[in-house]
Amino acid sequence: MEELSAITDRETIFAAKMAQTNPQPPQLGPWKITAYDQENFQGKRMEFTTSCPSVTECSFDNVCSLKVECGAWFGYEHTNFCGQQFVLERGEYPRWEAWSGSNAYHVERLMSFRPIGSANHKESKITLFEKENFLGRQWEVLDDFPSLQAMGWGNNEVGSMKVHSGAWVCYQYPGYRGYQYIMESDHHSGDYKHWREWGSHAQTFQIQSIRRIQQ
Repeated sequence: MEELSAITDRETIFAAKMAQTNPQPPQLGPWKITAYDQENFQGKRMEFTTSCPSVTECSFDNVCSLKVECGAWFGYEHTNFCGQQFVLERGEYPRWEAWSGSNAYHVERLMSFRPIGSANHKESKITLFEKENFLGRQWEVLDDFPSLQAMGWGNNEVGSMKVHSGAWVCYQYPGYRGYQYIMESDHHSGDYKHWREWGSHAQTFQIQSIRRIQQ
């Protein structure tokens, strides 16, 4: 009982800090994630039902494994929702490779995370544009595509995007590999005019696969 009380108190503190450092619209939930400071769900553990801007504030040096029990989540390489992004859907992640996938950039750090409020796998729509600021050829996407080029997109770059509904994860390479960029209908009003708006780790227009996020 003491452990549960401590968890509740810490979550209350995190929620208050989150409101100050990264205000967001009210979230409907439910969400639940359990983080561990060792691989294979060992060591210290803590449950979260709201955003965590820094795992160091709950005496974690790093998150080494986790279980997503409810909802879909954003994971970040650094504190305060910065660095490489990782989509965390329902399931178990015994080691860092499980959430970074075939990223090939060897990122073993997961220092902050937050729920994805707009994730809706069944009702998702995004429009891709050839050039930045919603110019050039456009393509409305309603489904998952492991290779945009194989499905008719002319090159390996996307200039800008409009997320009309749901949340999407875009990948640098075909087959859902490489850097992950999570696009939300309730972030930037769903408008991503330039690759710099895709995330603090974004360095290029290159996107070659895309899929809906499963809530």
